[in-house]
Amino acid sequence: MQSDSCDPDRPTHPGTFPNCEAGKSDLKSAERSIVFPVSVVLPAGGTGERTGLQTPKQFCLFLGRPLISYTIQAFERCIVSDSRTSTSSNGSVCDVCTVSLRVSWIQSIVVVVAKEYMDLMTDIVQQFQHTKVRVVPGGSTRHRSIYNGVLALSEEGEEGKPATDKAKVVIIHDAVRPFVEEDFLHKIAMAAKEQGAAGAIRPLVSTVIATTSEGYLDHSLERAKYRASEMPQGFTYDVIHQAYQKCSESDFEFGTECLHLALQYCGTNAKLIQGPPTLWKVTYKRDLAAAESIIKDTLSRSACVITGGSAQAVTLADALQKAVAALNVVRVCRSHPTKMKELDVIPDLTGENGAYLLNDWNFIQVSVNRSCLSEVEALLIDLEAAKRALLHPLVVILVLLSGSDELSVSGRVVEPEAIMDLASAAKLRNILLYGIQLHQSKDTQRWERSVLRVAEITSALIRERSPALVGQLLQA
Repeated sequence: MQSDSCDPDRPTHPGTFPNCEAGKSDLKSAERSIVFPVSVVLPAGGTGERTGLQTPKQFCLFLGRPLISYTIQAFERCIVSDSRTSTSSNGSVCDVCTVSLRVSWIQSIVVVVAKEYMDLMTDIVQQFQHTKVRVVPGGSTRHRSIYNGVLALSEEGEEGKPATDKAKVVIIHDAVRPFVEEDFLHKIAMAAKEQGAAGAIRPLVSTVIATTSEGYLDHSLERAKYRASEMPQGFTYDVIHQAYQKCSESDFEFGTECLHLALQYCGTNAKLIQGPPTLWKVTYKRDLAAAESIIKDTLSRSACVITGGSAQAVTLADALQKAVAALNVVRVCRSHPTKMKELDVIPDLTGENGAYLLNDWNFIQVSVNRSCLSEVEALLIDLEAAKRALLHPLVVILVLLSGSDELSVSGRVVEPEAIMDLASAAKLRNILLYGIQLHQSKDTQRWERSVLRVAEITSALIRERSPALVGQLLQA
């Protein structure tokens, strides 16, 4: 049987991104701090010619959000947990966990975009409520754009702020590398503070060769001696500012490597740190699909099953847990990339269970009583109040357990139109509601097959997050 561990060179796991996105926040992050001011410059002025798309790749949408928003979020990651008082749908008051959406030691983020995309970028920042982000116009080349971002940080320090608030270290990162890990950002920032400059490197995948003007092989480089320069890179503010002030017009026009400028014009030899495989860059059209797949994998690793306390619902939920576990075994054997690793069963979302509202992206409401729609309506209200659907679409699956082939729950007919209307309204709030009908059967084998079918449908709905199936009542 194949191990579930990831290939170290396979760019399918966004590092610490799942821990935050899935709400399984790593509290070690809260203990990690930097005492000097750190700011970020994200050059996002590229046209994306290599993708072959009309829209620059940093603005291409994944699950309703542009790529640049995911990259910004990597610098606003959830690292601090505390508690607040919340009133649940049934009127009870409980303490639930809240999460701060910021890497606390990063004080500001400057996004540099082409002038024609300034308004679009400003709208993105506002729509997804990104904090400490400033949008500035870019230049005609990459280095000119980065320099504009560095100058914007200087302007921030001149607007009445104390000198201690001025960025000591500047992290430069590509807007189309959305899966950078906080651990690595910390390493870059610390090394930059100590050495003046620091950069990420990765082993070369292919051998580099030189060709003659006639198109023949001239010579090749020994791959073991060379590394690929990646992002992020970090600099003390004085080093990167001075390097750009001294560099030539040729550097501005044709150069791409910031570390080289620091060495050439400031004599600062950068500390090079091997980065994780998650630093890969969205370059081609196929990379857009890979990035979306990573995000979907991240969001589909756990789900919360709500039973309402019904004995029948609990029995079904327990059977569903076993079916999901059986599917996981099959997926590992077949090298399937997606596994729902956790399926928690709870009676409701009151008390300590209220934390699931802020921790999970997927909810399965099992209903066997006459108030099935009111149960899911209450769940939708709770999710909307928690504001979880701002960054990613939430999935809510209503599983109806009926006693006959008639579309009914405990003798009461459930109109498909009612589910569709409820789903349509929820979709406007970025919540995707689906329905699955499961018929009760005394035949053990038939029942087990039906439950397995529910597990398969549920896993597929959670994985794909398809808007086209919203409001449908699928049969298991």
